[in-house]
Amino acid sequence: MLEVQKLFKGKFFHTPTHVVQAPGRVELLGNHTDYNDGVVLSFAVDKYVQIASSPRIDGRVELISSAFPESEKFFISELNKNPAAPWANYVKGVLQRLRKHNVHFSGFNAAVYGSLPMGAGLGSSAALEVATALTVREMHPHSLTDTGSTVPPKRDRRGRLRPLKPAERLATARLCQAAENHFVGVKSGLLDQLSSLSGKKFHAMLIDCQRFSVDPVPMIGEICLVLCDSGVKHALVGGGYNEIREQCEAAAKALGQKTLRLVDSKMLAANKAKLTPRQYACAYHVTREIQRVFYGEQALQADEFALFGEYMYQSHESSRDHLQNSTPELDLLVELAREHPATLGARMTGGGFGGATINLVKRGAVEVFMEYMALHYEKRTGHKMKPMLCQVVDGAK
Repeated sequence: MLEVQKLFKGKFFHTPTHVVQAPGRVELLGNHTDYNDGVVLSFAVDKYVQIASSPRIDGRVELISSAFPESEKFFISELNKNPAAPWANYVKGVLQRLRKHNVHFSGFNAAVYGSLPMGAGLGSSAALEVATALTVREMHPHSLTDTGSTVPPKRDRRGRLRPLKPAERLATARLCQAAENHFVGVKSGLLDQLSSLSGKKFHAMLIDCQRFSVDPVPMIGEICLVLCDSGVKHALVGGGYNEIREQCEAAAKALGQKTLRLVDSKMLAANKAKLTPRQYACAYHVTREIQRVFYGEQALQADEFALFGEYMYQSHESSRDHLQNSTPELDLLVELAREHPATLGARMTGGGFGGATINLVKRGAVEVFMEYMALHYEKRTGHKMKPMLCQVVDGAK
């Protein structure tokens, strides 16, 4: 965490009091299933948003970021959007929700440093939200619940707070999701925040968004996970993400169900006439994607990585054809990966409309695979692309 500490000291001329970090996440399987009360397979990736901070006593917050030239200053009593610094909205949204939960805090100085590429579909906004929530917890200890805050946790002899309990992780994830939904304006699900908080080294996470459970699934074998960034930056604010969610919710309502988790393939086929073509296409994807996640979890448990890879290919094709949230660049990356003999599976990851693909690759050929993808993507598009080998890591701390 030296970089974020240097950034803080260079601006504020003293050493930060606290440093936290929150990883991004990679969605292995389960595109647009989370807000439909579905299931998702994801993992926390070794790219982070880090925040170094120190408290102030004047009720003012000053933020700087390694990724943006503009700083942002505001009072905690005036949490308003600033078009000149939209990145700060994720911080402000979390602060607003914490106040609604009766968490009392003062102003602070903070430096934000990210090794997590923005716009690649890796949950960078959620990582910033989670890191913000943990920053406030470090400065002003509290135990979060869904409706408020309770007795503050005590620090150990080294001044460290105990890790979040499972119920607190869920409450924190929901708070951060609410910040993104209501303050930022993206109707995202719970996947990104819960993945960032709940990651476990060498394990994928089976996240059930109806039961709000997180179950680790071992991912140990002669495999590697490689991310290929298309270079097309996806922007969920004002994009097609909200439109897909609206179509899914409208489809569930037309079928007389609360969410699409309660709809199976037979029910959907029998009631197709009740839906518009767009509603049906989105519902068709979601119902089958939920099934793919369950099948994929079974494949991982049995170390059947080739079978899991087939589910990845199927997922991408369904997102492309039914959700229509892929791009030509993402499709090309999957096409190139499929042609390489070391590839077990590939698909777009994240909300779509740009971003990256995740590739399941045989460990012994990963270097050759990465060179092949970089070379042929540049040949076909004219754009340089540097594949990234992903490590599966623990959650935020």
